[in-house]
Amino acid sequence: MKRKKSVLHQILSEKRKAEKVRGGNMSAKDEFGTTKYIIYAEFEANGVVERPDVVGAIFGQTEGLLGDDLDLRELQKTGRIGRIRVEVHTKAGKTYGTITVPSSLDRVETAILAAALETIDRVGPAEAGIKVLRIEDVRATKRKYIIERAKQILEGLMEQEIPETQELTEEVKKAVRAKELIEYGPEKLPAGPHVPFSDSIIVVEGRADVLNLLKHGIKNAIAVEGTSIPETIIKLSKERIVTAFTDGDRGGELILKELLQVADVDYVARAPEGKEVEELTKKELVKALRSKIPAEQVITEMFYKGKNFYDILKEKAEEKEKPTTHREVKPPTSAPAPIPQPEPVKREAPTHPPQKHEPPQRPPVQKPAEESKIIRPIQGGKSEVGKFENFIERVKKEQTAVLLDENMNVIAEIPVRDLLSTITSKDGVHAVVFNGIITQRLIDIVSEKGVKYLVGARKANVVRRPIDLKIITFAE
Repeated sequence: MKRKKSVLHQILSEKRKAEKVRGGNMSAKDEFGTTKYIIYAEFEANGVVERPDVVGAIFGQTEGLLGDDLDLRELQKTGRIGRIRVEVHTKAGKTYGTITVPSSLDRVETAILAAALETIDRVGPAEAGIKVLRIEDVRATKRKYIIERAKQILEGLMEQEIPETQELTEEVKKAVRAKELIEYGPEKLPAGPHVPFSDSIIVVEGRADVLNLLKHGIKNAIAVEGTSIPETIIKLSKERIVTAFTDGDRGGELILKELLQVADVDYVARAPEGKEVEELTKKELVKALRSKIPAEQVITEMFYKGKNFYDILKEKAEEKEKPTTHREVKPPTSAPAPIPQPEPVKREAPTHPPQKHEPPQRPPVQKPAEESKIIRPIQGGKSEVGKFENFIERVKKEQTAVLLDENMNVIAEIPVRDLLSTITSKDGVHAVVFNGIITQRLIDIVSEKGVKYLVGARKANVVRRPIDLKIITFAE
């Protein structure tokens, strides 16, 4: 078997050398004419045979096998099968070789013809076997040649002719954009040149998104580069005004939800539904960014009410289209109610403590009632916040999470991203203080571990709270 492989390797090597001398792959175009496919096969005969023996076996043993339509002699007469090439090599009383059959039939008929070759079991007086190696699409080779040659011709044309003003502009802009792209932070995130010093940044998904924004003159974008939000983005979100700008697909929605949970996002914008940021035109980019929504509103609508981001956009557009007469009728009935309503909520801490997202929304009368049904009252007030005041300032500066025992001793101080895994593996945790968003998932985990106090920056998507767990936010 090893001898057979070495002999075939030698034959194929000699064949490649001959093709190079004749001018490479495209030299076959003169020989095969209108050929669409080429069948490559190898054979082995237990005896010494010559090329005419192999060709005779191919025609003789396939005659009448596939009917008149696929008879090799008739196909060759009509030019649908080209000249069959056979190369033989004899060693130690055996004959090895290759067979090449050019075909202008369709691929199904060519495959049938190739399979028929494997039914040949004798060549001349010797037993033999034929194995089809592959069927090559000649047109694919020609297409590659056309593409490569077209590139060469176009390069020559660009050098000889003066390009149009727009082409020159695009070439210069493309080169400048590539140089403007920087790497920011320890994770070397792709970013625009204004990210290091801009007061506001746009967080996108990938490098291509940053490049597209640069193309249209927006230079303060930075990419998360993956589904896990980097620590650099989390730190930037504490210092800058952050707009999350994600794709209009499910992946963009998942990244947005993670950003809202681990980072301090101020606004949310998304590409049109079904589109990606990297493929947007300048008009679409500007429109999407102008239609951004405050993050607190997105959190309320998406997590509390289960609405889609695009549903929120539609509602916002419908409100703008409402006639002014409708707005004038509403204030006399609803305007007086919100003024006295927030007063009792803020004073009665045991029943309705202030939420971070409530003041900017100025909700109607019904909204506090709905939220009170969903989120149970937080027990504990300023006196209990005071117990954790030092730890709150600590986690704000360090961007960490602190686990405390009953005596207020620090059990562990860890990055916020490792909070869930650490709590799961630690016992005896009495309180958790961290600079992040309190979610329902986190509440469920700390409750199972017997934690009594959970202190975080703000809450999101909280629908139930255990009686023995006290939840405190920094705003209290």
